[in-house]
Amino acid sequence: ALSVDRARLQALQQHRVEELRQAKYQSILDANERIHLIRGRARFVGAREIEVEAEAGHRRLHPDRVLIATGAAPITPPIPGLADTPYWTSTEALGASELPASLAVLGGSAVGLELAQAFARLGVKVTVIELAPHLLPREEALLGERLGCYLGEEGLEILTGARTESVHHADGGFELRVDGGTIRAERLLVAVGRRADTDGLDLELAGIATESNGAIRVDAHLRTGAEHIYAAGDCTSNPQFVYVAAAAGTRAAINMTGGEATLDLSTMPAVVFTDPGVAGVGLTEETARSRRMIVETRTLELENVPRALANFDTRGFIRLVAEDGTGRLLGAQVLAAEAGEIIQSAALAIRNRMTVEDLAGQLFPYLTMVEGIKLCAQTFSRDVSRLSCCAG
Repeated sequence: ALSVDRARLQALQQHRVEELRQAKYQSILDANERIHLIRGRARFVGAREIEVEAEAGHRRLHPDRVLIATGAAPITPPIPGLADTPYWTSTEALGASELPASLAVLGGSAVGLELAQAFARLGVKVTVIELAPHLLPREEALLGERLGCYLGEEGLEILTGARTESVHHADGGFELRVDGGTIRAERLLVAVGRRADTDGLDLELAGIATESNGAIRVDAHLRTGAEHIYAAGDCTSNPQFVYVAAAAGTRAAINMTGGEATLDLSTMPAVVFTDPGVAGVGLTEETARSRRMIVETRTLELENVPRALANFDTRGFIRLVAEDGTGRLLGAQVLAAEAGEIIQSAALAIRNRMTVEDLAGQLFPYLTMVEGIKLCAQTFSRDVSRLSCCAG
């Protein structure tokens, strides 16, 4: 039987993380003498004064400008008994030196599903528990429902609409009461989301307002309620993606030095790295209709995409949402093995106010997954199942 060398796998994983940390972060700090890194815990003691409890003792700083970028921390849901158990967050799961025989996952969104499938493919018996009626509750129901079916075919147990009533840990394992039944697993991964990591900063002393979940309120220019203090990344209410945080940080830095940059998220793509993957950009049909927009929607099953047929993997679909009458593309959702590689074409089309007719007339390379975008656009005016390959 095949076995997994978990120690070697983890060593390779950690080596790559350290390699990237050195190349993309530490080396930049080391090369710039004007950047001074202080390791410690900071808090505001006034609008223009910060106290840092550092390794070398307390320090007081009086900066002209401040950028808050403290990120987010995993949420612990208020489930009786959970807080007293040695549950995993994504950090512990990725750093585990040994594979458990079984794993229960609380949360059916991106992080929970990505890790659930990864562990299942390493031979772990996995159960996913999601409170919402379908996986990926922030996405259109069909995406989560179809992905759940595919994960189930791999052997994962998927429970949706399931409420976890209590958690107990004893004798080296977890016992969860879920809708009156019992689920047992050697390990428990809690992946129900993350909240802004702003506790202990004493933001109110600097005149900085937050949302009820601790997220810092910022305006279009990433400025907080204090005109000289800015915030960017997961500590705000912006979507929690590293590329959004990086873009926000760049714009905040521009504005801190006199600029007026803004962050436009209207064509922000998002990807869930499962297999098949999930990707989306722009408006879903449901969101568009909630805004009283009249739209047309087309869904292309991957059995109509030549590359998917060549891959012997037709799991999934491509869906396009267009404005009725004009045909202007408003949104795209993809469930496919290469979803993350497909979605940017739709993002650029939306950004440039292209119509589905424009997309249908573009030259897409044959035998690529992204050709599915063109084929789906063609379905607004014709039956693609009756077209020859490469029909333009």
